[in-house]
Amino acid sequence: MARKRTITPAAFRRGINFWPPFLFAGIRVLSVGEGYRSARVRLRLGRLNRNWVGTHFGGSIFAMTDPFWMLLVMQNLGPGYVVWDSAGEIDFVSPGRGDIFADFELTDDRLAEIRELTADGKKALVWFHTEVLAADGTVVARVRKQIYVRQKPKKATAE
Repeated sequence: MARKRTITPAAFRRGINFWPPFLFAGIRVLSVGEGYRSARVRLRLGRLNRNWVGTHFGGSIFAMTDPFWMLLVMQNLGPGYVVWDSAGEIDFVSPGRGDIFADFELTDDRLAEIRELTADGKKALVWFHTEVLAADGTVVARVRKQIYVRQKPKKATAE
């Protein structure tokens, strides 16, 4: 059962764009899909997020991808699950010199896989992959995020 959403995806998008780690790094959430099933994020190259050689600072590239898999999974599994970021890896493929983008799409198959892995109450460590692309489609970075998921224990009812 999905969590009762108290905030719409559009309102969430507007709010997260004012979150200081995104706001000051030049990170902008362009869209959050209906049902929290997808997101699109852009990082603009500016004076505050440029490295010594004039390309995107790697920490900003990783930050633009950081919370999304956890948030999408959490919103779709609902309050009966504990969902945390567990690990992350980034492989820098080519220099980012302009706007770069990351897209996230949570499929029914991935949700079913997570539910199956956690059905017996055990934890699941699930990897998600994201490519960060330049406007022309060039791969700038490949990011892997591991999400920890476990069903919350059922509360015993008093008799």
